[in-house]
Amino acid sequence: MRDHGAMPRYGIDAPTLLWLVDQDRPPAPDVQLVAPKSVLVDGLELLLDAVRAGRRDRDDALHAHTRMTETRIRLLGDRVSRRRAWDLALEHGWPGVRTAEYVAVALLQADALVAGDADLRTAATGLVPLAQPTDLVTG
Repeated sequence: MRDHGAMPRYGIDAPTLLWLVDQDRPPAPDVQLVAPKSVLVDGLELLLDAVRAGRRDRDDALHAHTRMTETRIRLLGDRVSRRRAWDLALEHGWPGVRTAEYVAVALLQADALVAGDADLRTAATGLVPLAQPTDLVTG
């Protein structure tokens, strides 16, 4: 857990970012968000899947992606977080580093992880404190 004073910092995944956008609920003023740089590509993939499945139209999806890019998030992709992700993936036998990236960023830079992805939430359990999406908007 990092030393942060009074301002909580949350690691978030792409489903959580999309939830914030879709609910039109910006983070509370006293909340800081962090995520791996890949969160925006992961979000775009979720939107593409939704368009292909007929759950969203193209214009709505592209507007949501624009709003995702406008959300105030500290995006990380430094050597330290990538190395930690690599180590986590090896240590826990995860099939790749994608899940590990989110866990690593949360471990290194956040007080808790908000994971809308069930597999990520399961992988992170016991490694990093978990929080709910509503914690982001209530502070």
